[in-house]
Amino acid sequence: MSEFGDGIEAEREHLAQVRDFEFERRFLVTALAQELRDAPTLIVQSYYLADAGYALRVRVQASGVDLRVDEGTDALDALTHIEGEVDLATVTVKGPAIGGTRYETEHVLDPGVAVEMIRRGGAPIVKTRYSVWAGGDGWSVDVFGGLNAPLIIAECERSGPVTDLEIPAFCVTELTDDRRFSNESLATHPYGQWRAGYLSELARLGPRMREDFGRNERLP
Repeated sequence: MSEFGDGIEAEREHLAQVRDFEFERRFLVTALAQELRDAPTLIVQSYYLADAGYALRVRVQASGVDLRVDEGTDALDALTHIEGEVDLATVTVKGPAIGGTRYETEHVLDPGVAVEMIRRGGAPIVKTRYSVWAGGDGWSVDVFGGLNAPLIIAECERSGPVTDLEIPAFCVTELTDDRRFSNESLATHPYGQWRAGYLSELARLGPRMREDFGRNERLP
C-alpha cells in the first residue's frame, strides 16, 4: 500500500475508535501573544448544510503552514496555496450543540476530491489553527481570515464533558452553545458583518463563564 494509503488506514482506525460525540468549551480571544502561535495548521472548509445546528462540512488542512490570515485572505486562494500540501481531508456531519456536547461523525476523504468539492460549492471559511498547552489541557486556537477576521476562538476539547476547567488568561468570555460563533454560522453570517453589535453587547453585559461545568479556575 502507498504511503498515502497507509496514512488513510491509520486515520480510519483512529476515527473508528472515536465516539460520535464531541465535548468542548469555546471562548472568545481578543489578542493572542506571538509566542503562543505554535504548531500552525492552515484549514479551509466548506459547509453544504448549515441549518438549526445541523451541518455537513468538508475540510482540508495542511500542518506546518503558518498563513497569517486577515480580512484580505480569500478561502479559495488559500486552498490553492495548500493544494499540494494537504495532509488530512475529511467530511463531517454534525448535530446541534447542547451543553458543550455535540453529535459528530467524521470520515476521511481523498485530498484531491475534498479540494475540488470545496472549490466547486458550499460556503467556505479559512483559518489558521494553533496548538496551545495551558493548565492541564491542550487548546486549539483558531485565527479566522476573510470576512470573519479578526475573530479568534479558543476551544478545549476532551473525550468526555469539559468540567473543572483551567481557563487561560487570553480567554475573554465563553461562547459555548452560542450558535452565532459556530463555524457553520460563520460561513454564512461572517463575524465581520455583526462584530460591532456583538462588542457593544459584550461591553453592556460583561464577560461570562459557564458555571454549570463544575469549577472554573482562571490561569494567570
